[in-house]
Amino acid sequence: MKTKQLVAALGLGSLLLGAAGCNLENEIDVVLPAYTPELVVECYLQAGEVPRLTVVESGAYLPTTVGTGQPTITLPTATTPTLGLGLPNGITIQLPVDVTARLTLPSGQVVPLRFAPGIDPVTRKVFTHIGTAPLAMQPGQRFALEVRDTRNHRITGTATVPTFVPIDSVRYGFNGLSGSDRQANFITRWTDPAASADYYYLLLNNASEPNDDSGDYLINDQLFNGQTYTAPTTYRFTPGDTLTATLFHLEQDYYNFLQSVDGAVRANGNPFAQPARIRSTVQGGLGVFAVLVTDRRTVILQ
Repeated sequence: MKTKQLVAALGLGSLLLGAAGCNLENEIDVVLPAYTPELVVECYLQAGEVPRLTVVESGAYLPTTVGTGQPTITLPTATTPTLGLGLPNGITIQLPVDVTARLTLPSGQVVPLRFAPGIDPVTRKVFTHIGTAPLAMQPGQRFALEVRDTRNHRITGTATVPTFVPIDSVRYGFNGLSGSDRQANFITRWTDPAASADYYYLLLNNASEPNDDSGDYLINDQLFNGQTYTAPTTYRFTPGDTLTATLFHLEQDYYNFLQSVDGAVRANGNPFAQPARIRSTVQGGLGVFAVLVTDRRTVILQ
C-alpha cells in the first residue's frame, strides 16, 4: 500500500530559505509492507452477568482509503465474510460474521456464545457475541475461551477469578481556600493480601462531568505487600462533585496487558519513542480475556 506524506524542513534555516522563495516541500511515496489481518477479541467476565464478547479483525495502522466525510458499509461476501464499516477518516473496521465462540466453565461445561451484535446499556460498549445466562464464579476458578472463524483463525485464552480485595475507606479533604480556589483531593485505601503478588487497577470517575475519567492507576504490591495502601490525588475536585472509586484486583497477565496499552498510547504520535507492542492475554490473535473482580465506593463532596 502507498501513502503520501508531506515532508517539511524545520528550524531557523528553513524559515530563512522559505522567506527567500525556496520550496522545500516534497511529496514522497512510501511503500508499506503488506498487512495480514488477525482476529481481535475483548472479553471480560463478571459474576452475576451474562458473558459478552467482541470480535473484530485488525487492520493497517494508516487509513487504507481517502476519507469521504461519511461512514460507509461494505456487506459480507462468500470470499470476504466481514462487515466493513468505513469511518470518515478513511479507517475501516472489519467485523467478521463467520466467527464461532465458546466459553468453557470451571465445571467443564461448554457454553456457546451466539452472534448477536448489540450495545451494553450500562457500559455503552459494543459486543458481537453473547451468552444465555449470568455467570457464577468463585476465587481461583478458571474459565477458557475459544474463538475461531472459517478461515483457519483460532484464538484461545484462559482467565482465573481473582480474590476479592475490598476498599477499606474513601475520604476527601479541601485545601482551605475559598471561592473558585476551594478544591479537594480524594484518597482511596485498601489492604493488600500478604501471601501473594497482587496487581490492581484503580479507576476514579466524576459523575459531575459525563464521560470524564478523573484518574486511573496501575499498581502492584512490590513495595507494600501485606500492608494498607493509600492512593491520593491532587487537589482538583470541587464541592458538589460525585466521585466513584472502583478497585480492580487483577491477574498479572491482565496487568501486563494494561501496562502495554498505556505504553502504546504514550508512544503513538511520538517520533522519539520506540514502537510499543500490545501484550495480549490470548493466543493465536490479539486482545484480552479476563475476569473482573471489583469493589466500588461513591462519595459526594460537600
